[in-house]
Amino acid sequence: MKYKLNKSKILKADDIWNAVVDLMGEYKFPTENQVANKVYIVFDYYSELESGGHEKLFDWSSWYIDEIGVNNYFRELTSILEDINAHDYSLIEQEYGEKLWNLYKALENDEIAEEDFCNVLEQADNEYLKLGSKLGDLLEVYFMKIFTEVFELVED
Repeated sequence: MKYKLNKSKILKADDIWNAVVDLMGEYKFPTENQVANKVYIVFDYYSELESGGHEKLFDWSSWYIDEIGVNNYFRELTSILEDINAHDYSLIEQEYGEKLWNLYKALENDEIAEEDFCNVLEQADNEYLKLGSKLGDLLEVYFMKIFTEVFELVED
C-alpha cells in the first residue's frame, strides 16, 4: 500500500524529508510495504540515536527486537545501512549491536552491574557521534530515491 500525498506539498527536497518524517510518526509498523518498513527501521535508528543513543533505541524498539530476535534485527538494520551507503554506521552496529543488546537485557534482569553496560554503551555512542551528521545526509538522499515507492502523488 502506498500513502497518498498531494503533489502541491512537494515543492523542494526538504518537503520530501518532511513528508517521510511525518509518515514515520504515524506509521503502523510493520506493514506489507517492505520499502516503508525499511525506512521505518533506519529512520527509527537515526532518530533514537540522535536523541538518546543506543539505550533510547533499545527502550523504544525492544518489542521488535524481542519479536524477531537480536540477530535478525541487527542483520536487517546493517543490511539497510549498507544499502544506503552508511557503511560506517553498519560497522558500528556489527561491532557493538548484539553485544550491547545482550548487556542491556542482562542489566534489565539485574545480572550485571550498570557500569558494565555503560562502558560499552559509551563506546558505541561515541563511535556514532564521531561521524557527525553523515547519516542524516544519507537518509535525505535515500528518502528522495524511494519516495515514489512509499507515496502516491495525487492532484489537489
